[in-house]
Amino acid sequence: MVPTYWETVVPALPPLPTAARSAIRGRRVCSGLRPLPPTEPMIRRTGLCPRVSRLARSALALVSIAVPTSVSGQANDETRAVPAAQTPEEKFFDWTSLQFPVSEYHARRAALLETLVGQVGVVLVTSGHGLSHGDTFRQADDFMYLTGLELPGSALVFDLARQQPILYVPARDFRFEGPGRPNDFPGRELASDPDLPRLSGISDIRPLPELREALESWEERGVTVHFNAGRPGQLRRVVTSLIPDWDPALLSLYHLQNTYPRIRLQNLYERVARVRMIKSAREIEAMRRSARATEAAITTAALRVADGTTERQLEAAFEGSCKENGSQRIGFASIIKSGPNSLWPWRVLASHYDRRNRAMHDGELVIFDVGCEVDFYISDVGRTFPVSGRFTPAQRRILSMEIGVANAIIDAVRPGITFSELQEIANAAIPENHRRFMQTGLFFGHHIGLSSGDPNLSDLPLQPGMIFTVEPWYYNHESNISVFTEDEILVTEEGAEILTSGLPRTVEGLEALMLKSGR
Repeated sequence: MVPTYWETVVPALPPLPTAARSAIRGRRVCSGLRPLPPTEPMIRRTGLCPRVSRLARSALALVSIAVPTSVSGQANDETRAVPAAQTPEEKFFDWTSLQFPVSEYHARRAALLETLVGQVGVVLVTSGHGLSHGDTFRQADDFMYLTGLELPGSALVFDLARQQPILYVPARDFRFEGPGRPNDFPGRELASDPDLPRLSGISDIRPLPELREALESWEERGVTVHFNAGRPGQLRRVVTSLIPDWDPALLSLYHLQNTYPRIRLQNLYERVARVRMIKSAREIEAMRRSARATEAAITTAALRVADGTTERQLEAAFEGSCKENGSQRIGFASIIKSGPNSLWPWRVLASHYDRRNRAMHDGELVIFDVGCEVDFYISDVGRTFPVSGRFTPAQRRILSMEIGVANAIIDAVRPGITFSELQEIANAAIPENHRRFMQTGLFFGHHIGLSSGDPNLSDLPLQPGMIFTVEPWYYNHESNISVFTEDEILVTEEGAEILTSGLPRTVEGLEALMLKSGR
């Protein structure tokens, strides 16, 4: 009889313990597999059913762990009940790393502290909770910006008198703990991980429970706590509602106000905005990568625009291409709307579960307002395409006008100019008979970076390193036409650079792109 593969590889496997043989005899894992005789090693049964070879190998592995043998091949009584070996614990930096050198984060923290010269108290920056409901954990913006760390449930603190960063970190990562499934949840230490201070550049790491003690002390001593509420202005008391719509910043603020009712809180938003508005050279390069991925994804999806194609099919094409071009996730929910849908803002379209899936038809327009996220930095780009491949004369006139308004804004961008001045330039560029159909706003755009709505100060003159969008919307419900063009603009020493110039942004260029689909 020709020996099986497993008989050749493991010819001397000892007989299974009685309990194990009984368990296996009680199960038939495939047709024709008879119960094992008491004296027959399990290895000889693998040849009867090729489909269970993986099961057999797994069983062998478990048996070899759970039933250690002596030199003679017999199980030792004193070791017979030893449980399966534990999967080794994870280390924090096994699967994560700082996106930029430590010096980058040190410079960011120093820049934030510089905005607080003359202030007293402490700075408190909280991290994301780390919970995942299907989405991969994405760290809170400010914490990521200042530390580069994907630590869950942690806090960064600066004592403005000492100006040295302190990290309050959980002892262990709760996401890696699962007592009932130790091999699936191997555990991971955080606060005592020796690599954390060494690789993060923050030497003062403290257990998270000490933060509560610190907060109680700050409240008792009347120490001012500077905390970013996520929006500008004076901090107001956060009140509950039966159906709340709170972002993480408001939740943290509510906790501070109610758990420590006498604490002195100061809004850190303006200080954070002054720092995050100016992108470093490394951040600008990250934004370029994100823009390139978005340009490629829009091109991929635009080539699928055709009569009968649905908006959701274009979303799938766009978002799949983002991933293929290095994007870990989408920067925000993709907005792709056609025909009558194009006449409505995102908030209206998203008000019902299945509204954004209409089939588009020749003669209509389809609008993209989309962005990939690459290495935490998002892109936000918009284009309008003709479903038939050619704009009608009326569509061509309106889109050319809207692009002209965008060009007037971009041409005026330079260091020193304010958004209010850009608003005046935009208004002057809009023909009188179209002004009531144009989107109103501060300057037809918003700052971007770690989010699609980076913190900003609208009255601050533009400075080199700022990146924001220019996106004059046109909604005309009387003529049933809407068009949209959105680009990312980098303020330079000389003026402005369009980071998304790799994507056609003229009527002729958009039509030429559509022709590549074989129309």
